[in-house]
Amino acid sequence: MAEVFPFHGYHYNLAKVKDLNEVVTQPYDKIDQELQKNYYQKSPYNIVRLILGKEDNRYQNAAEKLQTWIENEIIIRDQEAAFYFYTQEYFVGENKFIRKGFVGLGKLDAGSGVKAHENTMAGPKADRLNLIRATEANFGHIFMLYSDQKSEINNLLNDYLNKPALFEVKDDDNNLHKVWQIVDKNIIDKIQAKMKEKTLYIADGHHRYQTALNFKKECEDKGWKSVGTAGFNHRLMTFINMDDPGLQVLATHRLLYGIKNFNLADFLNKAAEDFSILEFNQKEKMYQYLDSNRADKVFGFKTKQDNLYRVLKLKNKEILNEIPDCFSTEYKELAVTILHKIILEGYLGIDERALAEKTNLDYIRYRDQALAKLDQQSYQAAFILNPTTVAEVQNIADQGEKMPQKSTDFYPKLLTGLILNKLTIQK
Repeated sequence: MAEVFPFHGYHYNLAKVKDLNEVVTQPYDKIDQELQKNYYQKSPYNIVRLILGKEDNRYQNAAEKLQTWIENEIIIRDQEAAFYFYTQEYFVGENKFIRKGFVGLGKLDAGSGVKAHENTMAGPKADRLNLIRATEANFGHIFMLYSDQKSEINNLLNDYLNKPALFEVKDDDNNLHKVWQIVDKNIIDKIQAKMKEKTLYIADGHHRYQTALNFKKECEDKGWKSVGTAGFNHRLMTFINMDDPGLQVLATHRLLYGIKNFNLADFLNKAAEDFSILEFNQKEKMYQYLDSNRADKVFGFKTKQDNLYRVLKLKNKEILNEIPDCFSTEYKELAVTILHKIILEGYLGIDERALAEKTNLDYIRYRDQALAKLDQQSYQAAFILNPTTVAEVQNIADQGEKMPQKSTDFYPKLLTGLILNKLTIQK
């Protein structure tokens, strides 16, 4: 059962911040040093200064900046409690999609009511916990999925598409984000009632969700009280229907580096025992084969050593028995599992420790960029993947399992800085 609540959202004051494009950002975990620098240069009020500051004592500095911005009405609080209808218009190739969701507060659930599909790491959780301790605010959203095959919730909101948005902004990839404030009590009540029937699945924000749970426990251990819906029992979330055609999942491709004594012929001889190996002279032909065989376990493969583009297609399913029995059959048959367990670990010795330490593998969204980097940088090879499906995410999460790292890319990301939540805590 999903309990969701309208809230008094905080957002930038358009009377003082004229261009939202100058102040919103990608989620914190997508911001590298170069992007952080670019965001800093855009505006003295860019949200990066709160979520990923460069200054010493950056957590306390973020808290002081947030308070100052609120006092100076750079960021303002809506007077009415609301849900916020949030759409994202984007392209995958030449195809246009509109992803629809609503922003609200969701009740935190440490049990089976909220299901995850990724493992979390201690470093990011500690970082986000320090930030929420200092600021007592939610900046980035948890990207939550729910199932609604009849699209009943989105149908309640579609009329807003014909009304002026509260604000709109474009992200770094030129995708258009729009937000409307929903204060109609009838619509709010219907959304809350329909969401009570739902199970929630974390698409993005596993570290933020676990951090919220950790902060909640910490507050309770101190004897603090969660006041109203904006207290520490709830967390800022965007809820998106997993059955809506506007939801797309992209692949995340792998780039290899630092493999000692990497030999293409030896690798291909090993792979040929378990995979059919097809060779193409053009990347477009490799892409076409991958796109036409999404139901199969196929991987594009290109090395720096030669000009051929290859596809590895699983032919020996018995090799899946080498994956430990603690994993389900569905988990073993995931394409990313086969890549990680059979190819990367089995053939190349890139085990979970190497993945955690990021010693041999980088990740990249676009396949053209992955292949281009073979020429530009010291990468040895690229693996090109097909996307994981939403059904696979749901299935693995339902079984309580966690997918390998970077198995999904829910594109585009939810922007940080559109709607914030300030926690109400009694100490």
